[in-house]
Amino acid sequence: MSEQPEAKNEEEKRAPYPLGFTGELTEPLSRWLWLVKWLLLIPHYIILFFLWFGFAISWVVSLVAIVFTGRYPRSLFDFNLGVIRWSWRVSFYSYDALGTDKYPPFSLEAGGYPADLEVPYPEKLSRGRALIKWWLLAIPHYMVMGFFYGGWGWRYGGLVLLLTLFAAIAVLFTGRYPRDIYELVLGMDRWGYRVVAYASLMTDEYPPFRVRE
Repeated sequence: MSEQPEAKNEEEKRAPYPLGFTGELTEPLSRWLWLVKWLLLIPHYIILFFLWFGFAISWVVSLVAIVFTGRYPRSLFDFNLGVIRWSWRVSFYSYDALGTDKYPPFSLEAGGYPADLEVPYPEKLSRGRALIKWWLLAIPHYMVMGFFYGGWGWRYGGLVLLLTLFAAIAVLFTGRYPRDIYELVLGMDRWGYRVVAYASLMTDEYPPFRVRE
């Protein structure tokens, strides 16, 4: 019995995962705006299409650089991080959270929005692990993501979308976002973006299987 408090203390002392992930629920929310957010976000979707194309090229170049040098080129790291950050802001505004009515900025830079994302730059990365962590090691997480977001391609529906729509209906009739649903949705999004950061080769630390911080 005496070991249980010690184990709990060790759990509390555990270092946080190297991904700063925020999503601030900004109420009051419009009761009707969520119905047209998909339309309002079309400019973002067009830009993100090209940004993710650039991300794919940058990722390949970074993979080669890590394998040969053990370092992630800083300029490519900053660009890829910015694309992921931009995507999270759009997701937070839209149907992965519906956490704010503030329109996302057209920016790769951090700060100034209720949703933000940061990954500390790694000075050194494993050369060998870079070859397998984005596919083989991440397979268990990809299976979880399929449950959260639906399918292997994400965005086809899933638990996150279902819960977000429940919250949207609650906002429609009550004007308030159920806090428990919000915390669960944000936790699943946090899990997902930890996996994105890991698969993007930005950290060697394996993502935890949990929705909390």
